[in-house]
Amino acid sequence: MAISLSVVLLLAIIMVVLMRSGSLKAGPAIVAILFGFFLASTGIAPSINRFLDSLAESINQITF
Repeated sequence: MAISLSVVLLLAIIMVVLMRSGSLKAGPAIVAILFGFFLASTGIAPSINRFLDSLAESINQITF
């Protein structure tokens, strides 16, 4: 849960920065938000969550 919340926060910050810089207009941003919202309610959502969890684990195991 903590990983997904931090990813949502990071993506929200990126979206706000892009909107403020003029790279992303409000209309496409709303469409992207709605797409993500409706994608989360489909049958592919668990597969996406598993992929993101494994990606986060892989990044977490990289040691410097």
